[in-house]
Amino acid sequence: MSPKFPHNFFFGAATASHQVEGYGNNDWTEWEKANAERLAKEAKEHPPEGGWPDYILHSYPSPLDPQNYISGKACDSYYRFKEDFDIAKQLGHNAHRLSLSWSKIEPREGVFDQKEIEHYKEKIQALRERGMEPFVTLYHWPVPLWFRDKGGWEAADAIEQFQTYVARVAESLNHHITYWLVINEPEVYVFNGYFRGHWPPMMKSIRRTMRVFLKLARAHRAAFRTIKQYNPNARVGSAKNNNHFKSLGGPINAALKFFADRLWNDSWFWFIKNHYDFIGLNYYFHSSIDWGFNKNPNKVISDVGWEIDPRGLYDVLRDLKKYNKPIFITENGVADIRDAYRADFIEQHLVWAQKAIEDGVPLLGYFYWTLLDNFEWSKGFWPRFGLVEIDYKTLERKIRPSAWKFKEIIDNAKK
Repeated sequence: MSPKFPHNFFFGAATASHQVEGYGNNDWTEWEKANAERLAKEAKEHPPEGGWPDYILHSYPSPLDPQNYISGKACDSYYRFKEDFDIAKQLGHNAHRLSLSWSKIEPREGVFDQKEIEHYKEKIQALRERGMEPFVTLYHWPVPLWFRDKGGWEAADAIEQFQTYVARVAESLNHHITYWLVINEPEVYVFNGYFRGHWPPMMKSIRRTMRVFLKLARAHRAAFRTIKQYNPNARVGSAKNNNHFKSLGGPINAALKFFADRLWNDSWFWFIKNHYDFIGLNYYFHSSIDWGFNKNPNKVISDVGWEIDPRGLYDVLRDLKKYNKPIFITENGVADIRDAYRADFIEQHLVWAQKAIEDGVPLLGYFYWTLLDNFEWSKGFWPRFGLVEIDYKTLERKIRPSAWKFKEIIDNAKK
C-alpha cells in the first residue's frame, strides 16, 4: 500500500546551480580544471572494491576520463530550465528546490549582474506558472573568484561580503520566494574542504574547519535577519546533512554515537538557535558503530558505495522532532545508473517518512535528489542520481521508470 500524506504536503526534486546550469566561473570551475587529470588517474589506480562495473566504466563520461571531472555546461539547464520544469510538472511535482549562483549574480566584488538576477526571477516565475512552490538555496558551495582571492570564508569581512549578496537577492526576489535555504550542508562543505582537504580550498586543519563552520553559522544568522527585513513572512532555514548513527552495543560504541550525534547532527542547530523557521534535512548516510564508524553490513549499496537504509530516515526525523520546527526533507537520493532500485528506494523512504509523521514529526515535504543526472562535485558526471537520465553527448532528457513510480506514489499519497 502506498504511503499517505497530508493534502498540503510538498513533493518534488532538488537541484543545485553549479551541478545543472553549467557555464560557471568560480572556485570550483578552476579547481576542476586543475585536478581533472589527477582525479581520473586516482579512479584508475584506486577502483572500488571489486573493480569498476562495466555498466559504469563504459558509460559516458567514464570515471577514468578527465573530462568527467570538468562541469562545463553540465546539463545546460541555464538555458533549458523550462524544459526541465515541464518534466517536473509532468511527474506530478508541486515544489522544486533550486539554488542561485553567487558567482553569476556578483561576478566582481560589489558589482551585481542585473541580467542574472532577472534570469533567476524568470526561473522562479516559471516554477510558479507550473504550480510548483520554489525552495531557493542562496549558497550551495562554489564561491566567486574575487571572494576566494580575498581568503574565502576565512577572510575578515567574509560575513559582510555574503550579507551584501544576500541583501541584493532578498531585495530583488523577496516577493517571489517564501522558502529560503541559506546554506547547503555546512558540515559537509567544511569537512571536505578544510578537514580532509579533498575539495576547494583543499585545507587540512582542525582549527580552520572549526573557524569556517562558525563563520557559516554567523553568516546564516545574519542572512536570516536580512531576509526577514525585506519580507517578515518569509520562511528561512538551511539544508542540513544528518547521519543515522547506530551503536552496535557496549559503552564504547554508545559513547561514540553520543559524540557523533552531538558533533555532526546537533551542533549546527546550537549555533543558529532562534534563527531558523524550519529544518531542511538532507539524508543519505547510515553509520553502524562498532569500535569505529561505518561498520555497515552493506547488504544493499548504491553505485557510489553508500549503504541504503530507509529505516535510518525515520530515526533521524524522530531525533529532529526535539527542535519543534517544521521539517522538509530537502535531499534524499541514490546513485543508480541502471535504475534498478531507485523506485523501491523512494517508496521505502517515504514509508518511513509517513511513519515519522504518524509519530508526531512535523514533516511537510520531500525532495528527491535529484531531478536530473548532474555533476556530482569531485566524482563528476558518472554517478547517476537523476529521476531523468541525461545523455551527456546530446543532452537529451529521458524520464526513468522510477520517476513514474514516484509520480504514482504522489498521485496516491493524497487520495
